[in-house]
Amino acid sequence: MDSVAGVRAAKDAGAQRVELCANLLEGGTTPSLGLIRAARKVAGIGIHVIIRPRGGDFLFNDDEYAVMLTDIAAAKAEGADGVVIGLLTAEGDIDADRSARLIAAARPLSVTFHRAFDMARDPFAALETLIRLGVERILTSGQEASVLEGLPLISELIRRAGERIIIMPGGGITSRNVARIIAAAHPQEVHFAALTAEAGGMQFRRGHVFMGGELRPPEFDRLVTSGGIIAQVIKNTKD
Repeated sequence: MDSVAGVRAAKDAGAQRVELCANLLEGGTTPSLGLIRAARKVAGIGIHVIIRPRGGDFLFNDDEYAVMLTDIAAAKAEGADGVVIGLLTAEGDIDADRSARLIAAARPLSVTFHRAFDMARDPFAALETLIRLGVERILTSGQEASVLEGLPLISELIRRAGERIIIMPGGGITSRNVARIIAAAHPQEVHFAALTAEAGGMQFRRGHVFMGGELRPPEFDRLVTSGGIIAQVIKNTKD
């Protein structure tokens, strides 16, 4: 979720919480203080803030790690309900020591470990590490491109986790496949985007000028959160 309007749409559609982020094309990075503050004014829905200083991999240097600690403090001060983190070592293991410091800094907020988990070399060792660290939930596509492809691993993770941690499938979930995913894996929670293309409001357009690089979204269109899609996914989890 990358906008206040999206938070409102999610709340009105019946979502329990949102993951607030910027830069969705990069998989999500830490949102601005202004966005966190404005989103927190939407009552009746949980706000979990992603703490990720940049796109790319999940091996962070000391400067980036210092930024993450500061961003956690800012999210707490603005009334966030949780934070979403993910750190790996160069060898592909959970960066347990630095994750522990971030978790301690975040408390008493809820902590989710995001899809950095899908880049861990040993998912079962990573699972046990995150349980030991006290993380509330793991967001994962089952280390595949989408949840549907990762269902076998997700099901096994849920079985091994038991009541110790929540395994939350996320990645490619839609209203068409969510019922199949729930029937196969029986997750407690699911994570999904509900984006739809919407034309921007600019009447004057200079179509040959772009603000991004060569790989770029349309300059005058935008992706917005669809309350209708959210409601349909939620409905299909219960049918």
